[in-house]
Amino acid sequence: MRHLFSNASLPAWLLAGVMASLAAGAAHAADTQVEEVVVTAQKRAENVQDVPQAVQVVTANQLAAAGVREFTDLSKLAPSLVVRPAEQPVNSSVSIRGIGTFAFSIGVEPSVAIQVDDVPVAFQARAFTDLSDIERVEVLRGPQSTLYGKSASAGLINVVTRGPTPELSGGFNVLATTDDEYGAGGTLSGPITDKLAYRLSANYDKFEGNVRNVSNGKKAGGRDTASVHGKLAWTPLDTVKVTLGWNYVNGGTTVGRPFIALSPTAYLRGNTALPPSVFEAGIAVGPENTKFANNFAARTDYDDNSQSLKVEWDLGPATLVAVTGNDNYKVTDLLDVDETAVTAIDNRQIGYFKSGQLTQEVRLVSNGEGPLRYTVGAFYADVDFVRNFYRGPFFSLARWYATSGSKQEAAFGQLDWEVIPGTTLTGGARYQHETIDYTFLDIQNGSAYFHGGAKDNFWTYHAALNHKFTDDLMAYVSYSTGHKGQTYDLTTGFNSNRALAGPIRPETSKSWEVGTRAQFLEHRLTVNATAFKTNYEDFQAQGIETLPDGSTNFRLTNVGKLRTQGIEVDSSARLGDDWRLSASAAYVDAKITSFPVAQCYPLQTAAQGCVGSPGRQNLAGKRPAQAPKLKLSADLNYSHPIQGTNLDGVASATYAYQSKVNYALNQDPQTIQKGYGILNLTVGVKNPTRHYEVMAFVNNALNEHYYANIFDQAGTYNNQLATQVILPRDFKRFAGIRAAYSF
Repeated sequence: MRHLFSNASLPAWLLAGVMASLAAGAAHAADTQVEEVVVTAQKRAENVQDVPQAVQVVTANQLAAAGVREFTDLSKLAPSLVVRPAEQPVNSSVSIRGIGTFAFSIGVEPSVAIQVDDVPVAFQARAFTDLSDIERVEVLRGPQSTLYGKSASAGLINVVTRGPTPELSGGFNVLATTDDEYGAGGTLSGPITDKLAYRLSANYDKFEGNVRNVSNGKKAGGRDTASVHGKLAWTPLDTVKVTLGWNYVNGGTTVGRPFIALSPTAYLRGNTALPPSVFEAGIAVGPENTKFANNFAARTDYDDNSQSLKVEWDLGPATLVAVTGNDNYKVTDLLDVDETAVTAIDNRQIGYFKSGQLTQEVRLVSNGEGPLRYTVGAFYADVDFVRNFYRGPFFSLARWYATSGSKQEAAFGQLDWEVIPGTTLTGGARYQHETIDYTFLDIQNGSAYFHGGAKDNFWTYHAALNHKFTDDLMAYVSYSTGHKGQTYDLTTGFNSNRALAGPIRPETSKSWEVGTRAQFLEHRLTVNATAFKTNYEDFQAQGIETLPDGSTNFRLTNVGKLRTQGIEVDSSARLGDDWRLSASAAYVDAKITSFPVAQCYPLQTAAQGCVGSPGRQNLAGKRPAQAPKLKLSADLNYSHPIQGTNLDGVASATYAYQSKVNYALNQDPQTIQKGYGILNLTVGVKNPTRHYEVMAFVNNALNEHYYANIFDQAGTYNNQLATQVILPRDFKRFAGIRAAYSF
């Protein structure tokens, strides 16, 4: 693989050019300023420059320029964010500042919460289904539990979709690529009466995939998604606004995991009659391999139906807001467990997952005037998960049915007090009561049945001090705590010992931040910097535990402590009338500080730290999974009128760099992705008056190959080298064209 960065420094010629452009344009008028960015990170609309916490905003234009059509691609624009796809959405995960969820029992909460239009998404895989008609995405870094509840111990992704317009508007867009991706979408919005407006959008996208199954000649690693989003906004009074939202998504993915490394003696399940020359016949295994052989079509099929109701009542000094959310998500996942087309050992995995949630939040938000500003509210959630699972019939046999439920009631509040002009104290707290329950029917083992439940009460806090030195310079220091709820390990192997051990304790976090928000050169340059340090206790992950009968077992448990610290910088600049530049970077020093009984990785020896029975290792001092030390992203845009026409010429370049990362918590050397950089280029024309544009693009222009996930499969192949991967959408360079018309 080629590596584009030997260090993080900008070339001297580029740095000089940027500074020269800034200096030359310092006297330009206000229309060359960086646009004001409004966020709702503190549950009120604010200029992001006034928010005393680490927030990165990704706009709809940035999503389009970077070719982001999937949730997993958000990490290319948000350096503190890592999104790792898996063979099943249930096993996908999201990390912020090197902290995420590395265990996938159905009751385990994520460390990074996701919210869409003020409604929390209880099941994280639901967010991977669709990313269309988006106004902006806010990435809130660090614990957000005080305002947003549990499941936000590491951060929050706040997705805001577009709303109805006061005048008739709409449009459509189409997309096609050289590697057979096709998409189309349309929107219609406007008034029905002077008090009622609507928005309706539909989107369809299909990509066959970039890996090929030699067993049947079909492509895999693709997706097929259709979505419909609707909103009605009713203003019966000047002081009252009611917004009804509806979203439906239906789609599927196909799965194929090519081998990139395979020993000649990697016999399938130790059967010497089944060497790689048999089960990988005709496939050249290596780092560039895009072929696999399966006789069972691995895929997922899903649909989601959600509704929301938001009522806003302006009382003058404050606004009363009530948000009701309902969501029902279903997914069927199928996997070829033996990963071959061999019929003699044809092992399959079939799963069905369903989640349902009802949430209600009521809050009172002051109007932001005067020295005191406040937000107080209450929250309720009722969440249920169901998992039906089968694996067999030859090895790793499993057949079980499990349910997991959670009910939450919480009260929260935050007060901002401007004690003297320019200096504001912030204090916030949340009290939450949670009840969880489960059932587990182990059909494979005599239909053994287990059930139970637990309760938990906890507080989380947030405090900050910020000072505005000038209208363009603010600095702050903050302290926050986070909470990730208790859970049961509802996975294959659940038994009486696990039931007697009770729930895994909550995971908690404590975080300090120091930051500045600054604008220079008459608002033509914005630079926001944040330094942070967060400690996590009772980290939830797979470990080795001594159970009530004295035996030991691998299971989800509280394994130890983590610490993450670093620096983040977000910047944007107007380089004259035609050029805009945004750049972000994150340096994250994440470290496991205590994890004495971690699982060993396949083939790990005593000399490499694997000791005892069952084998275990001490991970203290190691980096957690999904925690690259350095990530960078940059977006350069150019737009200029074409002389003699009513067209503007448009060009953009986006670049994302990530240093090496280990996809496995156990430090497996086979699951390390080396550092890489991805460059996307776009060129086209647009007509500002007639509202159309046509853009040609090349994604992964330098053809940099990397992997979205890596799996060590040695245990299935005679304890010999056997490494498989999931390829990202842009594993290879591809080009395309997109066109849009709006009115």
